[in-house]
Amino acid sequence: MRTSPFVYNTCMTSLPDTFFAGEVTEVARNLLGKRLVRLHMGKRISGIIIETEAYRGEADLACHARSGKTERNAVMYGRPGCAYVYFTYGMHWCLNAVCGPEGFPAAVLIRAIEPQEGMDFIAARRTGRPRAEWCSGPARVCKALEIDRQLNGVTLCDDESPLWIEDGTPIADQFVKQTPRVGISHSPEPWRSKPWRYVVTNLELELGV
Repeated sequence: MRTSPFVYNTCMTSLPDTFFAGEVTEVARNLLGKRLVRLHMGKRISGIIIETEAYRGEADLACHARSGKTERNAVMYGRPGCAYVYFTYGMHWCLNAVCGPEGFPAAVLIRAIEPQEGMDFIAARRTGRPRAEWCSGPARVCKALEIDRQLNGVTLCDDESPLWIEDGTPIADQFVKQTPRVGISHSPEPWRSKPWRYVVTNLELELGV
């Protein structure tokens, strides 16, 4: 099975919570190239983050916090650097990293990763799917890395956590595209057109895949 030739350092430590305390669109941009790590039964499963979306506060009418604090979105109001995992369409889990100051509901949706470690694990979870589709959407990321409600609220800033984010390869601005967010056609303007989706545009050059 083909593995990513991107050189990774398994001695990397998790990002500090101060990384996530910044403004959410900046965090969304800066998460590109970082490594999402899932520890499952003592084994690392990981991938480089290549697509994100920012959701910012109750004023953002595409954000889950648009109607205020609820049982579902309460984690968004918590400490930066926690995982906000939610269920959608009655079948899919999605992973977000809580950002900004505590009490302000903002989060970055992890939309896609480039698999790196635990390829056999991921392949078994994505049976029948081509490699290009293993982690090419937020629900696919969660399916591939076995992320669900049990991980809602865990810290992403501790490499003893079952799920964390660690440093990776900086992505040059010339290889990052900003677009409107996906799947929010029901949201009014200007939120529908905010360019808060960030995508790595040249994996071959940037990550060597």
